Amino acid sequence: MFDADFGSRARSIMMRGVIILALFAIMAKLGDMQLVNEVVYGKKSEDITTRVFVQQPLRGEIFDRNGKVMVENDPAYEVSVIPYEFKAEQIPALASLLQMDSVDIVRRIQIGETISPFFPVRLKRDIPVATLYSIEEHLKDFKGVYFDIEPKRVYVGEARAAHILGFTKEISENQLATLGDYYKPGDIVGYTGLEASYETILRGQKGYKYLAVNARGQVMGPYDDGKIDVPAQDGSDLYLSIDEGLQAKAESLLVGKRGAVVALDPNDGEVLAMASAPDFDPAIFSGYTSKAEWDKLVNNPDHPLFNRATMAALPPGSTFKMVLATAALEDSIINTDWTVHCTGSFYYGGRIFGDDAVHGTVNVDKAIEMSCDVFFYNLMLKVGFDTWTKFGRMFGFGSKTGIDLREESPGIMPSKEYYDRIFGKNRWTSGYLLSLGIGQGEVSVTPLQLAAYTMAISNYGKYFQPHLVRYIRDRKTGKIYYTQYSERTIPISTSVFDQIREGMYLVVNGPNGTGRAAQVPGVVVAGKTGTAQNPHGKSHAWFVAFAPFDHPKIALAVLVENVGWGGSHAAPIAGDLIQYYLDKNGMLNPKVPNRIVATVAQH
Repeated sequence: MFDADFGSRARSIMMRGVIILALFAIMAKLGDMQLVNEVVYGKKSEDITTRVFVQQPLRGEIFDRNGKVMVENDPAYEVSVIPYEFKAEQIPALASLLQMDSVDIVRRIQIGETISPFFPVRLKRDIPVATLYSIEEHLKDFKGVYFDIEPKRVYVGEARAAHILGFTKEISENQLATLGDYYKPGDIVGYTGLEASYETILRGQKGYKYLAVNARGQVMGPYDDGKIDVPAQDGSDLYLSIDEGLQAKAESLLVGKRGAVVALDPNDGEVLAMASAPDFDPAIFSGYTSKAEWDKLVNNPDHPLFNRATMAALPPGSTFKMVLATAALEDSIINTDWTVHCTGSFYYGGRIFGDDAVHGTVNVDKAIEMSCDVFFYNLMLKVGFDTWTKFGRMFGFGSKTGIDLREESPGIMPSKEYYDRIFGKNRWTSGYLLSLGIGQGEVSVTPLQLAAYTMAISNYGKYFQPHLVRYIRDRKTGKIYYTQYSERTIPISTSVFDQIREGMYLVVNGPNGTGRAAQVPGVVVAGKTGTAQNPHGKSHAWFVAFAPFDHPKIALAVLVENVGWGGSHAAPIAGDLIQYYLDKNGMLNPKVPNRIVATVAQH
């Protein structure tokens, strides 16, 4: 039952008084906190702050065609600062500990502040453990300074493959302005090679961890129980077409030389090996790279950072004679009965164009076998500039192959329009064409282009886009994504390819072949030598080849700069590589029949 005395007037007045007194007490306390002791309590309110820690993802690993790891990750320590919390007076002591220039620290922080004063700015990576301990001991004196662990690239295996893999490096100011909002100062980005081409695939996605931190820099725990944290997503792995053993063999054969090797699978355009010499150790860039180390590489007169396999555009010499022979045979300008009598020189337009020997009467097969310049001088005049240019372009010369590297030169496939532009209209004559017919003059190609051209000859006109990545593997799901590449068929008849291939067979196996040094026991090799004149020194040695002759499994191009004859210097390297690869894959057959006698009898 309801008690009437409970809600009496006296009781109501008493309760109101208590409430009013409580309100006055609360207001007094708030006034004390906000007015009297504002400094004390304001300071306490700043004791706990939220700090964003960037979680660096693991960069995708890189494997060869057989699943051997070529590039993986190891942990390394880094030091960063948050500009908003960092104090300028801390710079001298921190610079001393990190062995950095104070000006560099200031510059990095200023760049970071333009993006966000609350976002960490990386000062130095790959710091020694001793330095890490020193910073940790003085952490209370370094407000806004913290250290973290990030993945560092590690190169394993027997092959360096420096120009294939490329390297990662700290992002530049120009890249920050062009690569998008994902990147922040101090981030690592792929600079060259596959690291650059597949940057967005390899890098993964950063994570963000929000922590509560007190005024002394101590982490108090996850902010909001980690509910707003964003986990990092590791990058995907690349599985390459490279055979690491063949790659290492190619690199070893180029030691002490300047040159390149490119080996392709003629059945799909996969790059089996791609070596450029001299090269460099990509591990130099996996951590902190000193200015002295960088300058040493950049200023090296042999240019070790330059990928000769895809960028060295040089005259191809006699390796280019098959372009002219193909054009003449396909357009029925000549047949296999057409001959030229070589006396060791050719007189045209008041000039004598020399040859390296007297070859006598030769047809197209024998001209390829003995690399007779006089035959091809005559043939170039019959074929003409336009037809020669057309067939050169059909084989991809004058254009990039489209390999999945950013560093590639298109070379030069001259035309009448090109000559008009560089020499002036009506200021050049047909005499200019003779040098082009033997792969000299203004024509320039890369080792990669020559390897692709050889691939197309070996497989009767199938031109596959050369490529290094076979597939991409998602590290989280394990799902495989196969990469797609283009292919086309060069419209040249089988009978013409038969004739060109026969000439290349004779180069290696014929009695007068210039490439006999490329012979491999147990397999029939076909090839072509080239010796490209160099106005700045000794000639460049070229050799292109494919094997086995009837069912090609490897097509390659070898370049050795400034050494002389292609048959003496480049052909032996090609032979060694063919033998290694076919033997490794069980393709050498000691019972391979000798076709030399039968072939010679036809000529």
